[in-house]
Amino acid sequence: MQTSTAAVAPENFEHRHAAHCESGTVATLLRSRGLDLSEPMIFGIGSGLFFFYMPLIKMGGMPLTAYRDAPRTIIKHISKRLGIRFESHRYKSPAQGKVALDAFLAKGMSVGIQVNVFWLPYFPPEMRFQYNGHNMVAYGRQGNDYLISDPVTDHPVTCDNDSLQRARFAKGAFAPKGLIYYPVQVPTNPDIKPAVIDAINYTAKRMLDIPMPFFGVRGIRWLAKLMERWPRRHGEKKAAAMVGNVVRMQEEIGTGGAGFRFMYAAFLQEAGELLNNDKLKQASSMLSDAGDRWREFALQGAMLCQGRNSGADAYLGLAEIMRDCADREEKVYQLMREAVS
Repeated sequence: MQTSTAAVAPENFEHRHAAHCESGTVATLLRSRGLDLSEPMIFGIGSGLFFFYMPLIKMGGMPLTAYRDAPRTIIKHISKRLGIRFESHRYKSPAQGKVALDAFLAKGMSVGIQVNVFWLPYFPPEMRFQYNGHNMVAYGRQGNDYLISDPVTDHPVTCDNDSLQRARFAKGAFAPKGLIYYPVQVPTNPDIKPAVIDAINYTAKRMLDIPMPFFGVRGIRWLAKLMERWPRRHGEKKAAAMVGNVVRMQEEIGTGGAGFRFMYAAFLQEAGELLNNDKLKQASSMLSDAGDRWREFALQGAMLCQGRNSGADAYLGLAEIMRDCADREEKVYQLMREAVS
């Protein structure tokens, strides 16, 4: 990985490693404007946690499984609940996008940008795949290289102009189209408590009350039911590939399954301390346990894909773990709702 040694970055800019690209990017942008909130607090107030399984929407030819809400949901909710105003711009061509980015950086502004992971040269080869939904911060430029604060890296990095333009204007699903965004109004001392309560109620409602089978706890149980049938319906080879895709969406792509459960648990712990609410702290512990079960699901699923665990019983076992995750999460969301009612 190429590490930046440039000295042209704004003096007040601070890079921090984060667990997730969107919440990490938002935290960095707000911190650079004077509002320092933890990444779990950004993720929680932004209502990042969710689940849905949409077999009619394909990514890489496989049904879409997501363990988080749609991209930019975090920005929308944290803006509304904390009185922050973001501006965003998309561009028709790489040339226009480059001119605009250079203009922002020349003003000393750090900005969020959306990119395709495959074109980022500082990513290890095994982590470079076609995914258009990655977010990071551009905060300076030195010659042909841009200074990047990527939430998934330990240190600031650099990205050459050609690679960055390819990443910003990659084609395909969720194409970034040169997206640049940045906060233009940030309160110095927002009222956090009502924002936290509203966010907790919202997430509990989304995970428990949507009547359609695709979403929330119902969606987890529905996917478990479908997974049991996959070997009979699709054959062992395709069924294993479908399990692999569910695991990949959970553990490798920015839909973050277990990792998001752990980060939301950290938010609940912080919210419990902020509101002096023991039920939220209990919900935090319970959600961490659910995250552990999701990790066990990923491990068993990976073993199935490697042929170390096969046959109909293996799919039944995966479905049982998934149902246990649904049962555990249902209790968490019920307790969250009770805690802030």
